Amino acid sequence: MRSLITFFSVLALAFANQPNPSKVICYYDSKSYVRESQARMLPMDLDPALSFCTHLVYGYAGIQPDTFKMVPLNENLDVDKTHANYRTITNFKSKYPGLKVLLSIGGDADVDETLKYNVLLESPQSRTAFVNSGVLLAEQHGFDGIDLAWQFARIKPKKIRSTWGSIWHGIKKTFGTTPVDEKEAEHREGFTALVREMKQALSVKPNMQLSITVLPNVNASIYYDVPAIINLVDIVNLQAFDYNTPYRNPKEADYTAPTYKPQNRNELLNVDSAVSYWLTAGAPSNKIVVAIATFARTWKLDSESEISGVPPLHADGPGEAGPYTKTEGLLSYPEVCAKLINPNHQKGMRPHLRKVTDPSKRFGTYAFRLPDDNGEAGLWVSYEDPDTAGQKASYVKSKNLGGISIVDLSLDDFRGLCTGDKYPILRAAKYRS
Repeated sequence: MRSLITFFSVLALAFANQPNPSKVICYYDSKSYVRESQARMLPMDLDPALSFCTHLVYGYAGIQPDTFKMVPLNENLDVDKTHANYRTITNFKSKYPGLKVLLSIGGDADVDETLKYNVLLESPQSRTAFVNSGVLLAEQHGFDGIDLAWQFARIKPKKIRSTWGSIWHGIKKTFGTTPVDEKEAEHREGFTALVREMKQALSVKPNMQLSITVLPNVNASIYYDVPAIINLVDIVNLQAFDYNTPYRNPKEADYTAPTYKPQNRNELLNVDSAVSYWLTAGAPSNKIVVAIATFARTWKLDSESEISGVPPLHADGPGEAGPYTKTEGLLSYPEVCAKLINPNHQKGMRPHLRKVTDPSKRFGTYAFRLPDDNGEAGLWVSYEDPDTAGQKASYVKSKNLGGISIVDLSLDDFRGLCTGDKYPILRAAKYRS
């Protein structure tokens, strides 16, 4: 008997010392429901993805500006009896019992008076209204917790300046610069209080989780008091992408989400820098999740763009809208894929994009098409494909991080248009994580 007890004790200890399984957090942006044609994603289209996901994050809820309560951003879609998307999504747990479904707030989807996100943090009464309404909303519709994708002020993009412009900018910096948020210290303390109060409210409910999503180009060192909040949250999702976009950087095309710093670039604008900040600040590695974007950022090329296509290079604003997503400067992965495989010889067909891979596995894949002799603009595209998604998952594994997230499922190839396989980016990241 004693030997049997010893055996089970050793076995239990062995399991206790095993690392937690990697998280695969799948974001579902509900605005994809109202897209047209092949880009429209219905809840049933999620089914093939969910066996790969440990968490599903539903985006997005927002803030009612007069009451500071958490509310659905699309009430007709989310909670109306006709669609009841909240409940439809959380009902997937009956088929996938290990799946956790979280309701995300903010995420840059709440464009109505974005200042309210900071104003809410300044008042205990506003925070209380938000917390109470948020927990109630999540509980009523079967969510397993809340994700705070808070809409903080963004870092200003670097401007491309002439020689004299650079000199004048240097003189101005000598006398100080105006911060993007004059109350940043107060908002940092307010967000810490919000996290603490939300955690307390969720803790009285069974098995409810709290995560935070750090949106692109938000200065984490300003707004996130890591030692104060890290024990209160279950997941820190770093959306380490969109460092360069055609809206922030219309005149310069560059890698949007390099894993490491490319030569002669800002040392902070890469995945490894974001991860290192949180680890150095005291975050346990198993709470950090790295996001992989399923969409591309695109720029127009003109006569001043280098013919090599090697970034950074001169650009002329956002690239043309895709046939499905219909948004300038953005393409879903299947839209990129279609441009890569379109035959060049068909009459009237634009030349296909030339894909350039990254043997170093440090910066990312891009593709481009030069302007033609008729004055037709070229195109430069920075994007993730299954290979780079797998490489980022391998990076996460090498750092013993908590896992990866896919942002978002609706822009992955959920119909299998490229090769016949649905969700190729999700699959590649899952198998390498």
